[in-house]
Order: sequence, then C-alpha cells, then structure tokens
Amino acid sequence: MDVLLTLLGATVIVLGLRDMYHSLLHPSGSGPIGGRVQAAVWWVSRRTGHRFGSAVGPGSMITVVLLWVLLQGLGWALVYLPHVPGGFAYSPGVDPAAYPDLLEALYLSFVTLATLGFGDVVATGPWLRLATPLEALSGFALLTAALTWFTQIYPPLSRRRALALELTSLAEVDYADGIAEEDPVTAARVLDGLAAEVAKARIDFTQHGETYYFQEEDPDLSLARQLAYALELRDRAAESSAPRVRTGARRLGLALEQLAHQLRENSGCTGETPADVFAAYAEDHGRDLRR
Repeated sequence: MDVLLTLLGATVIVLGLRDMYHSLLHPSGSGPIGGRVQAAVWWVSRRTGHRFGSAVGPGSMITVVLLWVLLQGLGWALVYLPHVPGGFAYSPGVDPAAYPDLLEALYLSFVTLATLGFGDVVATGPWLRLATPLEALSGFALLTAALTWFTQIYPPLSRRRALALELTSLAEVDYADGIAEEDPVTAARVLDGLAAEVAKARIDFTQHGETYYFQEEDPDLSLARQLAYALELRDRAAESSAPRVRTGARRLGLALEQLAHQLRENSGCTGETPADVFAAYAEDHGRDLRR
C-alpha cells in the first residue's frame, strides 16, 4: 500500500509538471489538462451569455494555475502519507496524533510547496530530507511558470487587437469599395501587410491557444468581428485588373484559409469555408460579423 501511494503521488506530480510544460514550452501551447479546463470555463461562459466578458480569459488561466497547485500539493502529500508521522520530527507543542495522517500530509505538502518554512515539522528520513527541498523547488518553479504564462500572452493579444483595429479603420473608409481605383503598388502593399498580420495571428493561436478565450469588450478590437472584412477585401482585390493587386488578394486569401484551418482544428469553430469558420468564431465570442 505504501508503494502504491508513492507511485500514485509521483504520477500526479508528473501529470501536473507535464501540463505546465505543454502550456508554457511545447509548440502546441496548450496542456492536455489545462486546455480542457479552459474549454470548460469558456463553455460555462457561453451558456451564461458571456456575462463576465473579458474576465473569462484571465479567470480560466487562474483556474488552471490553481489546478497545477492542487496537483503538486496532492501528489507530494500522497508521497509523504505513508511516512506520517514516523518519518518527521515535530516541534514541542505539536502533537501529530491530534491530526489525521492525510490532513497532516496535506499540511506538510502545501507548506513545503509554498516555501513557507514554518519549521514545526521537519523530515528525518534520509530520502524524505531530499524530497522536501525538491517539492520546494517545484513550488518555486510553479510560481515562476504562472508569472511567465501571464506575461507571455500579452504580445499575441496586442498583435491580434492591432490587426482588428487595422481592419476596422479600412472598413470605416470603405477601402474595399475603392480598391479598384487605388494605386496598385499601394493596394498590394496593404494586402501584403494584412496577409502578414493574419499569418502572425495564426501562429499566435497555435502557440498560445489560451488566448482564444480572451474576449474583447471593444468591438473595434475584436478580431472575431472584423475578420469578415478581410474576406471582403480579398474578394474585391481578386477582381482588380492589376496583377499586383490580384497577387496580394491570393496571398491574403491563403493566409485567411490557414487561419480558418487552425481555428477549425484547435478551437472547434466548424465550417467548410473560411467565411463559415469566421462566422462560428464570431458567434462563439458573442459578436456579429461586420458586414
């Protein structure tokens, strides 16, 4: 039984660390556990009409971090449980018999994980004296990982908002309607710039899947709402008599198709065409597509 508890605890610890690795360092940008937790939080948000708005994204990340803490704390507690209280020395005034072994193991685990170091319980077993510093190190790594995760999502969000704002400004001046009269070099440059920004958005969705769950309160900054205008620009540019503009339209169209494919595969936005996928994306975020 002692060996089983130790193996179970080690498994829980590894699962938590693996999820942290996939969320922060793996190219997929989403952990198998954390990704499902965020999807579940988003599902609840959708069912309540996105009542909490832009707080859903940060809230889902906080939920995942708390889950990581729980997995590490519970895993190490299971490792300590077979050795409580015999493998530890207690300060005067602390009677280990007054507390259930499981609660004592949980207390020891979370105090060590938080690196509080009260000193009321000290490991005496040889390998336990090695295990507790390792848990403290994992607690420090967990704190660093959480801070890193929160800071690394803002550049992708900024790029996405900048792309949405660019599409908003083009829509406000009816750029698609006048693209036939625009200087071909200038029009091609605009289309190529949009294609590059759409490609960056696709990469950001791939490597930072958690950013999908960030909803924009300002419709002008919502890529989910503005992507339809990129499709309109593509279609109008494809009708141009200027070869450069038609080439820019094809490049933009390819970037939009790749973005739609990513949203379809990783974010669950269904649809056969980019227009269908972007419509599902907008609906998922509670937005109406710009017409």
